[in-house]
Order: sequence, then C-alpha cells, then structure tokens
Amino acid sequence: MYNEINLDKIDINSTLPTEEPFRQYYFIAKGREWVKTFQQKNGHLPKFCITTFGCQMNAHDSEKLKGILGMMGCEETEDEAADIVIYNTCTVRENANQKLYGHLGHLKNLKAKNPDMIVCLCGCMMQEPHVTELIREKYKYVDIVFGTHNIYKLAELMHIYFATSKQTIEILEQSAETVEALPQKRKYNFKSGVNIMYGCNNFCTYCIVPYVRGRERSRRPEDIMDEIRMLAKSGVKEVMLLGQNVNSYGKIYDYSDGKIVHIPHEERTTFPELLKMVCGVPGIERIRFMTSHPKDLSDELIHVMASEDKICKHIHLPVQAGSSRILEKMNRRYTKEHYLGLVDKIRSTIPDISITTDIMVGFPGETEEDFEETMDLVERVRYDQAFTFIYSKRTGTPAASMENQIDADVVKRRFGRLLERVNIIAGEQLKRYEGKIKDVLVEDVNAQDDTFVTGRTGENVTVHFKGSKELIGQTVAVNLKECKGFYFIGEQLQ
Repeated sequence: MYNEINLDKIDINSTLPTEEPFRQYYFIAKGREWVKTFQQKNGHLPKFCITTFGCQMNAHDSEKLKGILGMMGCEETEDEAADIVIYNTCTVRENANQKLYGHLGHLKNLKAKNPDMIVCLCGCMMQEPHVTELIREKYKYVDIVFGTHNIYKLAELMHIYFATSKQTIEILEQSAETVEALPQKRKYNFKSGVNIMYGCNNFCTYCIVPYVRGRERSRRPEDIMDEIRMLAKSGVKEVMLLGQNVNSYGKIYDYSDGKIVHIPHEERTTFPELLKMVCGVPGIERIRFMTSHPKDLSDELIHVMASEDKICKHIHLPVQAGSSRILEKMNRRYTKEHYLGLVDKIRSTIPDISITTDIMVGFPGETEEDFEETMDLVERVRYDQAFTFIYSKRTGTPAASMENQIDADVVKRRFGRLLERVNIIAGEQLKRYEGKIKDVLVEDVNAQDDTFVTGRTGENVTVHFKGSKELIGQTVAVNLKECKGFYFIGEQLQ
C-alpha cells in the first residue's frame, strides 16, 4: 500500500484522519515539514541510527521504523552521534536490560554535545512498568518512549514531542488494531519478514514474552496474502513468516474497535493451509518460518513441508531441555519422548531436513541427571545448529521465584560441556552436504574477500563462493566443495 501513497497530496492542514494507516501517513507528511526546517537550520538532512536488540520480530519492527523515518526524508547512519537515535529493546534476558543502560550512559554524553538529539526507546523492555518508570525518573534526556504495540506510531509520537518539547511516553497493554501497511526499509530488497501473528499464550515459566508482547492474535490470511503479493511485485523472492508460535496460527483474535473478536473454528485458516496459500504467490521462490513450538506441530505441517518445493527444508524447533521433569516445570507441555517422536516423524518424511533448536542450561532445580537427559537428547537428535543459553532470571515470571536456583559455577561447567558437544555435532552434520549441488540465494559480497559472495541454501547453510556483486539477489546452483566447520566454500556451476 505504501508504494501507492503520495505524501505530496496529503493536506497537513486538513482534519486529522482517524482511520489507520492514513492517520500515520498524515503524521509522516507533517514530519517532512520538520525535516525541511531541520535541513535549513543545520545544512544537512537529519540522520538516524537504530540499534536493534533481540529476535527477528524486533528486527522486522526496526525495518518499519527505518521506513517511516526514510519516508519523512531522514538519512540512515550507523553512527550513534546521530540526530535521531532509537534503541529497539529486548528483555528476554537480564543482560539485555543492563546492556541498554550502558548504552544510555554513552548517549547522555553525546546528547550533552548535541542537545537537539532525539533519543527514543521502544520494544519489549519498555513494556515493563518498572522500566518505563525508571526512564521517566532517572533518564530524563530520553525524549520518546513507546512499546511493542505502537511501533507504527513513531511519526505521531515525534509530532507530539515536537509540539510539547516534553518527554513523550506511550505504552499500551494491548494493541487496539494491527497496522502493517506502512513503509519498510529492509536490509535486503529480495527477502523480507512478514508478521503473521503477534503475542504468545504459552506462558513458559521462564519467559517474559507473553507479558510484553501480549496475548496471541493472528492476522487475517487475506491481509497476509495481500502483503506477500505486494512484496513479490517489488522483487522479493524469499519471505519468512514470523510469530512467537507460528504453529498455533489461525486461532484468530482480530481487533475491531478495540474489542477481541473470536473467529469460529470452521472459519479458521491453519498454519499449513496458510503456507500452501503463500506457495501459490508468483515470484516467491522460498518460504521460511520462525518459530515453531513442538506442542503444536502437526502432521499436516510436516506433510506440507515435504510436498511444497518452495518451503525451505529447515525447521527451528526449540526444545529448551531434555528432561521431561524440567520441561514440565518450564510449562512447555510436551515430554522428551514426545519431542523425539516429532523429530523421527519429521526426518522420516523429509530425510535431509535441517533441524535447529534452542537449549537452556541452569533452569531452577536442574540436577546433574536432568542435564544428562539434555545431553542424551542432543546426541540422539543431532542438530544442525543449537543456540545455547544460560537461564536468565526474569522478574515477573514464575521461574524467578522458584526454589533451587542453580549455582553459577555449576551452570557454567554444564554450559561449556553442552556448547562443546553441540558444536562438534553441528560440524559433523554439516559435512553431509559436502560435494552436493544446492541452490544458493546470494545475499552479499563476502566481508573478508570481495572476490567472493555469500549466500544461503534452503537448509539455511552459509556458502561462500567466487562471484561478483551482480549475483546479489539471484539464486544460483553451487557445488558445496569444502566444509569449513560452520560454512562451505563452494563453486558456482556454469
């Protein structure tokens, strides 16, 4: 839709629109007037720097923020001494919070040198009431604060700040509506993330996400399909469907006048059905998705992945722990045996699929026997890649008040053993592709050698091979000649 919007035709002196996204385009048009004034005063366009912490959904949100500022006429920079600085925050782990406060200390010095700098904080961490209160009281040089449910309102919040010259804070407990039809500035013009749902209903006992992202709600399939068709027309070849738990897509909660509307079961579209619909979009060559919860993974999804060539043969299936006892304490709602059964079913249907996971070490009450169960699961599944984490105590979650918090030295030793083993297995797993010919979507010129390019296979394997920048965005056949641990050196077929 935003490709069709002509800001020059928006009368910024007319009545403010109430319907979204037209209301936001009105404020973007108003923002262009601020940009002109800024340029006249300073001799250059305002520059913005956005730092993103966290997951793919945060990265996708940042693309929206970049799109809004870009449409206003601002220029992007990686220099934090910019005119507009935005931190899109994550709060999954405690160290993410501490990292932000460290950055804010640095920004205070930068803003002292440039009092006109606009400092914005947004994202998951801002949804925690004690955080926003701390920002309000101790970080008064932060100008604009907003959360996960009103990312799309950046231009409007900037307008309020300019009008009042006061710290502007707007945190919503839940979004009254889903607003997607706004500009985006993507890292790659040939691939894009697409939000298919928001929030989470799982309430894993260690996780803060349901409290900061809100309850689960799915976008209507027709809206998703319209967005993907538009992306395909703009040259996008690969889409990643995003949600905290894509397997539960279709239990739709759509917002109408701020009220939740429950969609009847017979009218719901399941996630596998949505995948098949996306496969039918001309121009889309690859489809990925993230993240898939084991408790909701269906036989239907496995068979759709096996039968549809466009769906990448890679699934990220977070296990978190190999002990059924710990999984129950985590409220994951599956057992070790159930998870292993899923893996067997996936591999028997899609033999060469790449399976990746998340594993946590040090959950409260984890014994040495529980940890050995995790090590046993790793040996039996043999992941292509595993993202390993040390349990982080998050205030407000049930796990934070559980007894038997694990000694840090014990956790560190277990984590080291796990990391060593998953890395060895991942290297061994990757070798099975050696000598095979795979289609590689070229993403960029290689950072270390500009005579090489870098891309990924459908299995999400990184490949470097001789080539020029003209190949970026193209899918080419490559012989994976030599495994280098976690990537391949390949040779393009002529």
